[in-house]
Amino acid sequence: MSLSQQIDKDYIEAYKAKSTVKVAVLRHLKTAIKNRMVEERSDGLPDDVVLDLIAKQVKQRKDSFDQYTKAGRDDLAKIEAEELVALDSYLPQSLSDEELEVAIEKAIADLGASSMADMGKVMQAVLGAHKGQVDGKKASGLVKSKLS
Repeated sequence: MSLSQQIDKDYIEAYKAKSTVKVAVLRHLKTAIKNRMVEERSDGLPDDVVLDLIAKQVKQRKDSFDQYTKAGRDDLAKIEAEELVALDSYLPQSLSDEELEVAIEKAIADLGASSMADMGKVMQAVLGAHKGQVDGKKASGLVKSKLS
């Protein structure tokens, strides 16, 4: 079963169970998938494209959560946190700090990167090899520390 089909199935189950948060999250996700399908004029999307869309939604929720927390809006931050949990279930398991460090060191060695000018290449290699498993901010910080 493809990821899109799993999302459709989970949406129906959440709707029947009257799980309002999950229904809202999956409705937004289904809309993003449908919009991408219209853009690409296709009948379906491969799982890696759907994973990119999910990762984008997760990033938006994390940013919103941070902003609401800084603004003292704990009620809205709580909603974003619940939505984030619902979305995280569709992403592959994140790399641990040690695994991320190993992946970055491998990318640096493979590319022969030696300066900050190579940071974009290293980030692209790491994020491409581990789709949906890497937090971009954390990876960016580690790459900077390794290359400087």
